[in-house]
Amino acid sequence: MRIVGIDPGLATTGWAVVDFKGREILEVVNYGIVETKKGLDRGTRLGEIYSDLCEIFEEFKPKVAGVELLIFCNNAKTAMKVGEARGVALLALNTCGVETYDYTPLQVKSSICGYGQADKKQVQENVQQMCSLSSLPEPDDAADAIALAICCNDSIVLNNVSNLKNIC
Repeated sequence: MRIVGIDPGLATTGWAVVDFKGREILEVVNYGIVETKKGLDRGTRLGEIYSDLCEIFEEFKPKVAGVELLIFCNNAKTAMKVGEARGVALLALNTCGVETYDYTPLQVKSSICGYGQADKKQVQENVQQMCSLSSLPEPDDAADAIALAICCNDSIVLNNVSNLKNIC
């Protein structure tokens, strides 16, 4: 299954496309960031995120997406900007027909590191090891997107196993 991970942000939105077979990570197909310039008005920046993500989804044709869910933020202005970028990402996913699942940072870190309070460096290092990448995935927004794809796949696989147990 091909899964895209999305780590939304107004200045930087991380994305990653990862192929899986069951729990096995077959390949990190591609990853990167959508970056917008600070001096542009917010509508233009959100439009850039939308159009760039649509291009990525059209090129790589993911079936499913794992998107970070913002639970808490100390700064309301930052939370609003991230929320707007997240909304644009969800719109792009919906427009391209990609099924979407939401994950909190705690869920992602627990899935990748086994510890919900892991720092960015731990996530990057674990993603590198899990995916057999030759170097640390950078920037950290892209590493987070890979982690989101892995977390999404894990939850789908575990849910399918749970559903099988309920049938038996």
